[in-house]
Amino acid sequence: MKVIFIGTGNLATRLSLGMKRVGFNIVQVYSYTQDHATSLAEKLGCEWTTALEEVHDDAELYVFSLKDSVLPDVIAGMKSNQGIWIHTAGSMPMDVFAGFSNRYGVLYPLQTFSKQRAVDFSIVPLFLESNNADVAEKLKKVAFSISSNVYFLSSEKRKYLHLAAVYACNFANYIYSEAFKLLESQAIPTEVLLPLIDETAAKVHVMSPAEAQTGPAVRYDENVINKHLAMLTDTDKKLLYQLLSKSIHKETIDGEH
Repeated sequence: MKVIFIGTGNLATRLSLGMKRVGFNIVQVYSYTQDHATSLAEKLGCEWTTALEEVHDDAELYVFSLKDSVLPDVIAGMKSNQGIWIHTAGSMPMDVFAGFSNRYGVLYPLQTFSKQRAVDFSIVPLFLESNNADVAEKLKKVAFSISSNVYFLSSEKRKYLHLAAVYACNFANYIYSEAFKLLESQAIPTEVLLPLIDETAAKVHVMSPAEAQTGPAVRYDENVINKHLAMLTDTDKKLLYQLLSKSIHKETIDGEH
């Protein structure tokens, strides 16, 4: 299957390389930035372009992997063709393609991606949506050739999935970053947190997050909490600690009733 990638960011990079690895023919990549286009094209061994009018119109699959803010404009700038157009966004509706293509859908991988780190796509959950049965069958074949973990999900439900992913990944990672900064400020090696982080993540494989929750906020230990708040000098960080602690305690209380 001939595939063209519209976008060269973290997800596009990892997905295109993953698809090439299992035999897809990536023939071209597009980016409005030449350095990004040439960098990914070199890895894939394919053509590149920075002009939408130069995107080939004979591919079977067009993968739009772009920021939500630019996706509609890029779609509107594409020449119509007979290929299947899909996007990879968690929070954009499938119907963003309506009026521009007759065959379209979504392939949303539920994972965090970085250009520098390879991902095992065989275990990544892929969430599909399509505008007709024919596209659904073709996307299912594409997805199962990449992963064994494939689901169909509506745009409405995918929005909630994406919101959950932001909590589980982006917000959690931000908290890791804040914890690392605290240790760095005291010249304590950040790697001492890694076993704690690993065990916290491992727990939710065998129990619910609510069951796994520990710490001073669960019992609302004001002695400890007030000491921690006194150590935080940034107003926003202090407020975040307070809100998280109150929310954890409230969930604990609610769960007991």
